[in-house]
This record gives sequence, structure tokens and C-alpha cells, in this order.
Amino acid sequence: MAQVEKRGGLLRKSSASKKPLKEKVVLMYDEIFMTEDPSKCSPRFWEELFLMKVNLEYLEGKLESLDGEELMKIKDNINCLFQHCIQALGEEHPIRVVNALQTLCALIRGVHQKNKSTSGFDIINMLMGFDKAELCMKNLMESLDSLLCAEGSESLKSLCLKLLLCLVTVTDNISQNTILEYVMINSIFEAILQILSHPPSRREHGYDAVVLLALLVNYRKYESVNPYIVKLSIVDDEATLNGMGLVIAQALSEYNRQYKDKEEEHQSGFFSALTNMVGSMFIADAHEKISVQTNEAILLALYEAVHLNRNFITVLAQSHPEMGLVTTPVGPVPATPATPLGTTPPSSDVISSVELPLDADVQTSNLLITFLKYSSIVMQDTKDEHRLHSGKLCLIILTCIAEDQYANAFLHDDNMNFRVNLHRMPMRHRKKAADKNLPCRPLVCAVLDLMVEFIVTHMMKEFPMDLYVRCIQVVHKLLCYQKKCRVRLHYTWRELWSALINLLKFLMSNETVLLAKHNIFTLALMIVNLFNMFITYGDTFLPTPSSYDELYYEIIRMHQSFDNLYSMEPSSTTLTPKLNPMLL
Repeated sequence: MAQVEKRGGLLRKSSASKKPLKEKVVLMYDEIFMTEDPSKCSPRFWEELFLMKVNLEYLEGKLESLDGEELMKIKDNINCLFQHCIQALGEEHPIRVVNALQTLCALIRGVHQKNKSTSGFDIINMLMGFDKAELCMKNLMESLDSLLCAEGSESLKSLCLKLLLCLVTVTDNISQNTILEYVMINSIFEAILQILSHPPSRREHGYDAVVLLALLVNYRKYESVNPYIVKLSIVDDEATLNGMGLVIAQALSEYNRQYKDKEEEHQSGFFSALTNMVGSMFIADAHEKISVQTNEAILLALYEAVHLNRNFITVLAQSHPEMGLVTTPVGPVPATPATPLGTTPPSSDVISSVELPLDADVQTSNLLITFLKYSSIVMQDTKDEHRLHSGKLCLIILTCIAEDQYANAFLHDDNMNFRVNLHRMPMRHRKKAADKNLPCRPLVCAVLDLMVEFIVTHMMKEFPMDLYVRCIQVVHKLLCYQKKCRVRLHYTWRELWSALINLLKFLMSNETVLLAKHNIFTLALMIVNLFNMFITYGDTFLPTPSSYDELYYEIIRMHQSFDNLYSMEPSSTTLTPKLNPMLL
């Protein structure tokens, strides 16, 4: 009950003899929501307001309680409050600045929540007025830029980033957020880069900075020239790119750690002991209960970095020690709106080549390895639509990597061998591989392992056709590089061939059901093309002549699958996939 009174700004409930006692800041908010200018009766009204601790819930709730007509009546007062907030950002007194930043967050959120159905132009008019919008936003962005670049309070910088994230994420579709036009004109790109390139700032604010940059890059990216896309694509500062890579690696590592902790907790519990007694009949159902919230925001940032900036490819291979994350206490930050996209930033950036020197007993890792482990977890369960989209984004990132010449060079480098412990979905017909038995191999082997794992574990009624197509495309691009550069990779190709043949068998066995939703002949053609590539050009990239023998053996052993495929009548395509006649 006391909490409810607090939210309403009440210090004392009303009674027969006493009036309800409200916080002073709440009384001042009530004056703003009157039709008259509150500074008429109190000339120092605005100065006093920003010395009061902000009551975010009351201010947002008050805005939400008003209907459209009532809101229009107090539009002048809201405009005045918005303008005075911007003026307060230039004050030397930090309390005024903090309160102004929090008030701006509440105003932006409150007005957007109330006007979801209206256009962005109406929201701009309600917040600051059309005639003053350009000047207001120019002053706001300049103030935020100065606060972010100054050597001041870390709490203030955190609040600035939270305000910008609030501004960017108030609409479900970022491209419909008209206010961001002013953020495009008054760029804060350099301020974000400065945070990422400076280790102390990166430790405190790197996560928010990277997420903010990823979101700004996606504003109308296909409709108009986005200056953030242009600037990100030409960044070549090593410290900045490494800083971005460290932030992304930190966030993905945190997710991997949380998943591993939950997995170990699950395996050591009562249910695990019970399944060990009665067998692994229900192991798949048990595994579904292991769930950690995915981080699409940081995944989006990785995609934009890999896709837009070729210099970032080098960051993927930057080695660092693979060690457990250490939680470093962070100073308290004033209350702000919830982190956007439902993600929680890591507490600190501890992956630093300066702070953590390499040691002979410590397994080295890099951003790509961390991402592959993350992908192996996310792509296990695609029944959930949220994870399906997350898995799709992982495969799109892998496609960008597989298309890059330099990325392929270090993926296939025999001198860069790593032990990559991918997470494998528990299945009844196979045992879990022991971590200690993993060999050190070129990174491309881990990528192929991940693709094979996906192929084997997702042959189900809700067939993820799009993900399978992207998976086969990744394999094809890697093979094209190996053929072009004559890279003889020592890999257990038999596992890939077996997985592809089993996929063909699945497509044919479920032809009637799958054809109702998907054009399975496109996928079948891609698979047969892979086999044709092995048959025709395998002598340029298969490691030994015996590998060719194994290939022929697998195809001849499973010839019935290919014969059945030829006999199928592809109603939606004129192409019938056939093997290279060299084999026949």
C-alpha cells in the first residue's frame, strides 16, 4: 500500500481532518498539467523543478491518463518543459542535468505511449512544436554530444546513452520514428566511437554504445542515405574496431556462460538422476527447459559490423584468453527507463589483451569462436519463433563471413588452430561428446561442424526451410574458396555427406507434407550441386585419394535415395537435380 502511495506522489493519505500530502515535485507536475503557464505565479518555477528528484512513474502516468483533447490543451506547457529540460543540460550543477535527462526520458516515453496511433509529426509538435523542433533537437544533440565526450561523471554519460536509447526505441518500427531525422542531421557518431576506443568508458558504457549504433544504422537504411551507415563502413581505427569487438564478445560470452551454468545445474538435478535410472527416453523434453534469453541487439550489432566494415573482419580473429567472466562492481546509476529490446548489458568489459596476458595453460579464444558457440546454442531450438529469427540472423552473419576473402583465409589457416566446444543437442541415438577429446583444428572445421549439427537436428514437421537454405549456402561458399585456393582441409567429410544424404531422404519421405509449404526441389538441387562439386572438383580440395573412395562409397551405398529423387515429379520447378555422370 505504501508503494502505491509513493507512486502517486503521496506522502500522507487523506483523512477526515487532514488533506493528502504530496511530494513537492508532484505538485509542480500538477501545475504543468494545468492550462496556464506555471511560471506566471512562480518566476523561479523551472529553476526549482530541476532541483527536485524526478518522479518518473507519476509523470508518465499523468501523461497516459490524459485523452487527446486534454493533451492538446497543455501542449504549450509540455513544449516549455521540453525546452527548459534542454536548457538545464547546459547547467554546471550535475543534479539539474541528471533531473533534466530523466524528465526528458519520461516526456518522450509518455507522449509516445499516448500517441501510438498518430504520426511522428504530431508527436514532434506535441513535444517541442514544429516551429522550434529543429533548434530544440540541434541543442539537445549538441548537449548530449558534449556530455558524452567530456571527462565528467560516468553516471551522466550513462543517462545520456539511456536517453538516446529511449529516443530510438519508443516506436516498434524504428523507421517510423520521425524524430530520428534530427539525430541523422546532428550526428553523435564520433561520440560513440570515442566511448568504444577509450577502455574506461568502454567498460562502463560500451554495451549501450554498441546497441545504440546498431539501431541508428538501421533507421531507413534502404529508403534514404543514412550517415551512420556511411561512417561505420569507413571506420579504420584499430582501437575503435577492437573496442567494438570486445563489447560484442563480452555480451556473447556472458550468454554462453549463463547457458552453461543452467545446463550444469539441470544435469546435476533430481530430474537428471531420474533419467539416468530409466534411460534417456525424455532427454529431448528435459533439454527444452534450459532457456536463457537471447541477445538480438548485440547480434544485430555484430551483423552490421561484419556486413558494412571490411576492416572489422580482422577483429574476428583477434586472440584473447578464454576465461570466466569477472563481475566488477559498478557505481550506482540513477533510475532510468528499462533497457531496450529486453536485454541486459554485461557488468564490465573484462576481455582485454592488456589486463589478461596470454598464458600457456589458458585456452585462447576469439570473437568468432565465441559467436560460433553462441550460434550452436541459439540454433538448437527453432520451434520458438523468437529463436527462429535469432538463428536466421546467426546464419546471415556466417554467410557474410563465408563470402569474405580475408575471413576465409584465417578460417582455413593451418597455423590458427583452436579447440571449439560447440553445444550439441541431446539426442537418443548419440552420446554427448567429451570436451577433452576435442582436437585443435582450423576454424573452418568448427563452422562445418555447426552446419552439420544443424542439418542433422532439425528434420522435423515444422521444417525451417529458410534456415536450411542458408546453411547449405554457407557450406557451398566455403567449398568454393577451398576449390579456388586448392585448400586441402583435413576434415571428416563423411559426416557432412551422411548428413546431406539423410536430409535428402527426409525431404522425399515427407514430400507431400513439405510441398504444401515449401519448394523442396530448390533445396534438393542445392544438395545435389554440393555432391557434384565434390565429384567434379574434389581432387583440388579433398585431403587424400581415400577421401574420394569414401565419397563414392557413400553415394553408391545410398544410391536408392538419389534414384528416388530423380523419379520425383517437381511440379514447381523445371529442374530435376541429378548427380554428375562421371560417377555413374
